[in-house]
Amino acid sequence: MSAEKARDGLSRRNLWAYPLGTVGRDMAVCMFTNYLLTYVLFTKSLTGAQFAAISAIMVAARIFDAVNDPVMGNIIEATRTRWGKFKPWIAIGGALSVIVFILSFSTSLQGWAYVAAFGVLYFAYSIVFTMNDIAYWGMVPALARRADDRNRLTSRTVLFAGVGQILGTLIVPTFTAGALVIGGNAVTAYRVVVLLICAAFTATQLLTLFLVREPHLDDNAPAEKVSLKKTVSVIARNDQLVWCAVIFLIFATAQTLMGAGLSATYLYFEFGYNGIYLTIFSILGNIVAGFLMIFFAPLSNRFSRAKLMRVGAFVAAGGYLAIMLSGLLVPRGMPMVKFVLLTVSNLFALSGQTLMYLIMIICIANTVEYNEWKTGRREEGIVFSVRPFITKMGFAVVQMLVTAIYMAVGVRSVTNQISDLENASSQGLIGAAEKAEQIGQVLAATPPAKSAALLCCMTMIPAVLLLISYWIFHKKYTITEESYERMVQEIAQRSQNP
Repeated sequence: MSAEKARDGLSRRNLWAYPLGTVGRDMAVCMFTNYLLTYVLFTKSLTGAQFAAISAIMVAARIFDAVNDPVMGNIIEATRTRWGKFKPWIAIGGALSVIVFILSFSTSLQGWAYVAAFGVLYFAYSIVFTMNDIAYWGMVPALARRADDRNRLTSRTVLFAGVGQILGTLIVPTFTAGALVIGGNAVTAYRVVVLLICAAFTATQLLTLFLVREPHLDDNAPAEKVSLKKTVSVIARNDQLVWCAVIFLIFATAQTLMGAGLSATYLYFEFGYNGIYLTIFSILGNIVAGFLMIFFAPLSNRFSRAKLMRVGAFVAAGGYLAIMLSGLLVPRGMPMVKFVLLTVSNLFALSGQTLMYLIMIICIANTVEYNEWKTGRREEGIVFSVRPFITKMGFAVVQMLVTAIYMAVGVRSVTNQISDLENASSQGLIGAAEKAEQIGQVLAATPPAKSAALLCCMTMIPAVLLLISYWIFHKKYTITEESYERMVQEIAQRSQNP
């Protein structure tokens, strides 16, 4: 075996270059998905109708994006170029995404003019990032066909994606709110931060484009006609993929609800307008989750996916319950005690979710071989388009929930005052110190019931959904480690004896 190869045929080059390619990518995704609504709330003064319109745009774009995902997977499946079928779409989608990201955090428009620009940019994101995302993740089953190779490649890729999430979580809130805000106000800070993150996005994606080696395509194999009917047919015939989609939709909704702006708004209301609190709260959980990713391969060799899924579900649900109890029972007069308990509880919530996520990614990947075993065709691009499809449907559900929660709690009455002060500071009408003092006064006058309501919504809903997703997994997902190996062996025998 050559030094270039890792065991079982997965090259060391691909084992490192492929995961590294997602670091900057996930930094950018973290900023766009986790902080765009926070950017809107704290830099734009919106009426109820305008906020509702922005929320409706986000929901509609996510649904459109989700419907577009299987089609994009089919297009990738039919692509034949000298650079392979994945890399052209990674490059095109990545370059266009950078433009959309920068414009999304740089506009000075307000009111309905901003709503219109937001709609154009958000739908553009739904199109261009889909090109990059499906092509990138679609490479996993192509690069690693054996179970242990796939476990190692998946866990390492999710680990490096977690590094990107950690860096995004560290940079965005730290330098856009509080004492370390760039330029003295959030408006200027977001413009600078998005440029830095997009530079990292570009740099790491170039590693994927230039260093990863795709498996050789049969140039004589005809490119298949792209059709929505075929996409739906491939997915519908794969019963295990369908159940994965159902489970992952429920899981994705639970996983993203707290981070979709609710935790930021809660912490600002409860502890003051300082991004450091949000950074610490989020990043420590992500770091612990990162260590879990490092040890996932050994864990998966020792314990079954079913057992790990059960542990992940109950640990995550318990963590959410502990967050809620810490926030409700510890008085505001003990802020540091409350914050420490919240942060420690979040370690369990994120760790359990990470374990479930890793298992779900592998379960979806394994339906490629299941599809080949049943039909004789792998259909990698189409099968793997289900993950981003469901993730985006989950975001649509989350956005509807977040909008309903914000409107019920009356968040805009507070955030509009803060956004007015941020814009006044960016225009030089007030100084940074005066801005900070006035924001403190606004938050001090905010009723505690608002933050308590946010806390209950961002913890109890995910806890219940995670337990439901595990129950369905336990009842309906049947590809065990043993049955997967039998399928792989049977597929190999068929190829030897056509």
